[in-house]
Amino acid sequence: MWKLTGQFFLALLAVTVSAMSAEAETPPAGWYAWGTAPRDYEMKIDRAQTRDGHPSAVVRSVATKPSGFGTLMQTFIPEDYRGKRVRFAAWVKSQDVGNWAGLWMRVDGTGSRLLAFDNMESRPIKGTTDWHRYEVVLDVAEEATALNFGVLLDGSGSVWLNDGELVVVGREVPTTDKNLARKPRNLRFEE
Repeated sequence: MWKLTGQFFLALLAVTVSAMSAEAETPPAGWYAWGTAPRDYEMKIDRAQTRDGHPSAVVRSVATKPSGFGTLMQTFIPEDYRGKRVRFAAWVKSQDVGNWAGLWMRVDGTGSRLLAFDNMESRPIKGTTDWHRYEVVLDVAEEATALNFGVLLDGSGSVWLNDGELVVVGREVPTTDKNLARKPRNLRFEE
């Protein structure tokens, strides 16, 4: 009887360790790893880094010198958001970010045509920071076919994401897509 119980225990332990390893090595449900060098990063749930008692997702460099950026992201069809202004906000914490990190959101049209984009590159997260709430705000055009959002890390370090939200906001909330000009500027080079 003990032998059968012992074998059962070992089998249960193997399944548990396997499940924990799978969780440790894969992005959280509903999210996926992407970027120019996603294999240079681990992206997973981190139950040790919590905020208000909730586990976080982490993007952590595993290469000594990452060859590009990694992002933990989601993509979906924006039916409920077309023609509206949308804010992606989340709490982010960083450790030893050598280059930069940030939240990001992109609105795509037909043929993956870029309609709106902000990745916080102009206001990056660097170094080591405690939990701070960041946000990106974009207009989702009526012709939008995909809405993409996430957190990215470019270079060494770690960045944690917690308590994200994607909500419609009023037109009084300014967009953050300052990366894309709204009209030509300085065509006579007088500035």
